[in-house]
Amino acid sequence: MAPTCLRPLLRFRSFAILFLTPLLLLPLPLVVSTREARCAYIIIIMAVYWCTEVIPLAVTALIPVVFFPLLGVQTAKKVCFQYLNNTNMLFLGGLIVAISVEQWNLHKRIALRVLLILGVKPALLMLGFMVVTAFLSMWISNTATTAMMVPIVQAVLDQMDSTEYDVTMMEQATGQTNAVIELEEKSTSESTAVHVISNEQVPDDPRSSEEQKIKKRICKGMTLCVCYAASIGGTATLTGTGPNVVLKGQMNQLYPNNNDIVNFASWFGFAFPNMIVMLALAWLWLQCSFMGLNLKKNWGYGTERTAKEKAAYNVLKEEMRKLGPVSYAELNVFLLFLLLVLLWFTRNPGFVKGWAARLFSGGDKYITDSVPAMFVALLLFVLPAHKPKLIAWNQSMSDPKKTEEDIKKPFLSTSLLEWDVVQRKMPWSIVLLLGGGFALADASANSGLSAWLGHQMTPLGSIPPWAIATVVSLIIAVFTECTSNVATATLFLPVFSSLATSIKIHPLYVMVPATLSASFAFMLPVATPPNAIVFSYGHLRVLDMCSSEAGGVPESQKYICQCLQ
Repeated sequence: MAPTCLRPLLRFRSFAILFLTPLLLLPLPLVVSTREARCAYIIIIMAVYWCTEVIPLAVTALIPVVFFPLLGVQTAKKVCFQYLNNTNMLFLGGLIVAISVEQWNLHKRIALRVLLILGVKPALLMLGFMVVTAFLSMWISNTATTAMMVPIVQAVLDQMDSTEYDVTMMEQATGQTNAVIELEEKSTSESTAVHVISNEQVPDDPRSSEEQKIKKRICKGMTLCVCYAASIGGTATLTGTGPNVVLKGQMNQLYPNNNDIVNFASWFGFAFPNMIVMLALAWLWLQCSFMGLNLKKNWGYGTERTAKEKAAYNVLKEEMRKLGPVSYAELNVFLLFLLLVLLWFTRNPGFVKGWAARLFSGGDKYITDSVPAMFVALLLFVLPAHKPKLIAWNQSMSDPKKTEEDIKKPFLSTSLLEWDVVQRKMPWSIVLLLGGGFALADASANSGLSAWLGHQMTPLGSIPPWAIATVVSLIIAVFTECTSNVATATLFLPVFSSLATSIKIHPLYVMVPATLSASFAFMLPVATPPNAIVFSYGHLRVLDMCSSEAGGVPESQKYICQCLQ
């Protein structure tokens, strides 16, 4: 709580930051009258606005369009070009395909099918939630994945808890009945005890407070695993999360002759194994913190499926039944999704000529990953959502009215995706945020600010590169807890590029660790939308997210032994 005397001042916090920041920084471009200083002036103001969010992030990203031309840093034509460049078109295409997957519930069908295959033993259930969430967040937004998975997790946990309560009540009632029968066979001197026990009321919740506490820990672990996996899974693909797209765009801006070193295939080859390792470590950490590593109980070795696990399995089966059979639209969207992934991987694999170079003259120069993304996006607006019906000319006239209605229907139904849906679900703010970041990087390079920063960091060349990469990762990991991961990557990647140039190491050596660290925001609910979604369900406190070791393993193991056998 702020002191009473300061509370009235907090009302003017946003106003003060919004107007005082440019005024306090105004001496910089006035005293140092260079393009570098003017560019730095705008970048610092945007950094403050992004960190404090006094105005929306996307609105802050539009500042370069106004002030770079006014201050003579960059022409308006060059600035505006950055807001819808090749990298942004790649991101847009990937988002459109992701929206079509969400529109037809294909992601939910995939999630439920995998969970039913893996099973509902405690460790397998958590592993299943994490694998499904990570896989889906590779292709659709982390927010949409989390928003879809958390209700499934909640339904499973609620059903398991309800079943455990019913079983406990039944066991207690059975135990009391046996006690009464035994007491009736004793002498009449003990009749008072019989009366007391036989009339004892069953408590509302027979489970001990200790069991209740450990149950809450299980709920925390199951919900935390979703937001962890969503953030980790997004790092595996180039379009999976914003910082990856920022890296791609910054490399193209700062190193135009990089020979397309960062493309979908090359990034996947590096990041997918890293994602698997991170996912396994996160699962192991959550297991140790919330469930323990009792293989017999958690993995189900040598045990039969309990009533609690059967209830969880039935919930998943019921959700799968509600989806019904695979529709024509789902099948088409799935095939188009596979086509897009295939085109991305085979465009320029690196070890052999891709389809771009083989099928088109100069295709390796003219065709980028944005081309197949937009091609599949266009097909989504063309192909029908329902199977076309061929009506023969000589069909039977047994039902003339129905025949006339069929003839009036168009041959092709509505498309797999409609623009109204895209307009409603597309995160346009991220597109503008990426564009603002690319404009900053371009202006920083052309104004000479990047070269000046690199010169100032030359003394860091005496530090080992691995130590620099470690420090960079720690800085970004801390910073991204309080700021948007896209904004964090946008602000820091050009600086780290200048650092790499000044100490003569490959820029990706420091830019890639920074990019990955920007996505690993696990500590605070405000760090990422997945964290906020999970936090809103009420199972977690901020302290739980900051430290998942509260309570220890032995209690969790005891809970598994008591309630899941």
